[in-house]
Amino acid sequence: MARIPTVLREHINTAFPDYVTLVGTALPDGYAQITPRGGTMVYDDEHLALWERGKGSTAKNMTDGTKVTVYFRKPSLRADGTLPKGGIARFYGTARIVRSGAAYDEVWRRLVQPEKDRDPEKKGYAVLIKVERAEDLEGLPLEG
Repeated sequence: MARIPTVLREHINTAFPDYVTLVGTALPDGYAQITPRGGTMVYDDEHLALWERGKGSTAKNMTDGTKVTVYFRKPSLRADGTLPKGGIARFYGTARIVRSGAAYDEVWRRLVQPEKDRDPEKKGYAVLIKVERAEDLEGLPLEG
């Protein structure tokens, strides 16, 4: 399993509202479903997390075991040399749906307020993404 590079963690956690990650899954017909996510966060060394409000086709098609791609871009990371290839990192992993318990509570606790405001009744759920690969724009592994 890949580790999420320490140098990127705070950038991912504080990306919103200036930046969002793009989360990709495959639809049943094989097309990619790409959706913006403002509340993507680093959960721990090997997991990204997000809050899914469950209203669209991404939620409909995401289950335990779904393959997920998370695309992160922050142009200033190109300029400072952190991610010299476009300020871009890609994370590939597998989803685990979490509807209750400690991880559910922790993702909600860490969720940025604008995302909480979009789910005031807390009807959504947490998605933990076990990162299997972390790469730059050229497909080279990101070091930890």
